[in-house]
Amino acid sequence: MNLFKISLAYIYRRKLNTLLNMILLGLGTGIVVVLLLFGEQFEENLHRNVQNIDVVVGAKGSPLQLILSSVFHVDVPTGNIPLLEARELAKNRAVAQAIPLALGDNYRGYRIVGTTSAYAKHYRAELVDGTFWNEPYQVVIGAQVASETGLALGDEVISSHGLTAETASEQHESQPFRVVGVLQPTGSIIDRLLLTAVETVWLVHEPHEEEGDGLDHHLESQADENRARDVLGLPMDSEADAEREVTGLLIRYRSPIAAVSFPRYVNKETKFQAASPAFETTRLFALLGVGLEVVRVFGGVLVFAAALSIFVALYNAMKDRRYDLAMMRALGASRGKLFVQVLLEGILLTFMGTGLGFVLGHASTEVIGAWVREAQHINLTGWIILSDEFWLIGLALVLGSVSALIPALQVYRTDVAQTLVEVSG
Repeated sequence: MNLFKISLAYIYRRKLNTLLNMILLGLGTGIVVVLLLFGEQFEENLHRNVQNIDVVVGAKGSPLQLILSSVFHVDVPTGNIPLLEARELAKNRAVAQAIPLALGDNYRGYRIVGTTSAYAKHYRAELVDGTFWNEPYQVVIGAQVASETGLALGDEVISSHGLTAETASEQHESQPFRVVGVLQPTGSIIDRLLLTAVETVWLVHEPHEEEGDGLDHHLESQADENRARDVLGLPMDSEADAEREVTGLLIRYRSPIAAVSFPRYVNKETKFQAASPAFETTRLFALLGVGLEVVRVFGGVLVFAAALSIFVALYNAMKDRRYDLAMMRALGASRGKLFVQVLLEGILLTFMGTGLGFVLGHASTEVIGAWVREAQHINLTGWIILSDEFWLIGLALVLGSVSALIPALQVYRTDVAQTLVEVSG
């Protein structure tokens, strides 16, 4: 007697009931899978992008907005800070490294970030082709920018004012960039950025009233590699620096003790604000966690409802199959075999529903990930499997087994003679 085939036959006979149970269990499992994948990847992306950034300094405003705009590049900056004051702050003895950022433009929704080569080194981004910029209007592009826009070495880039494609206004057609380098994929935010020199961002946004030789001379002076550079790695210009600004500074402390004194000093003694990426990302994940927990509970309720539905379906099925089961006993099937058969039926139902949920969860995450990557430039994929998912599958199978346990015990205790008499009578 093949118990597996018998269980499949009974499941197949109740097509509608089986389908409804599978859908209910699949939806519950799928929701939990999506949440597991989203939570794991979102937290991993947060930690990867803030790694080794102790504090971000920028204009006063929302600390979270400062982190989102300067580290994750998904929000608008709180404003700009004067270059001269930023330079003095970078000289603070608590600061080991300060990487400047200058924002304001985009190319087809991908942000153009004015910075220094230290920014690429921070994210361990190496060139797959080309070189870093050594003069104005040269740009190095991230791996995702290259793959999704088709840009390659030597291509011309016309930037637009604004940080997103939706908010972009005028195009800087008279000041095109040229691609001189392409970065290898890193899995971090730098994959979705176009990097250029800070002085290039200044040039794009400075009014140019003079044409010809005056502007050419200015550009040549900016490109002079022997020119004195400040602590931020930016060229020093005693005449222009007083009017120049940067969007923010990514700072790494010289020692851990600076985490106590430096932010307090910046927030109280300067016109800037200092925001901790670690603290703000933890707060952000905690805020999102409330919503995720609600949805996770909802998914758990669906899984429990599916288990209850399997129990009801098997319990009612046992009443309809009393004669069949009694005949099987009469033909030599033991109590144990019938017990296992009913239990196996519940496990198979659970396995099919859980398998459906597993597929739905990963497929949904990939679909959502494709939309998120295009709209928000956030990496999210369904093509990974987490260890927690195996615990989820195991838990679902245990729940299905428990749901089938009572009907199985009912079959085990069935009196064959009495059942045959009752049915025939």
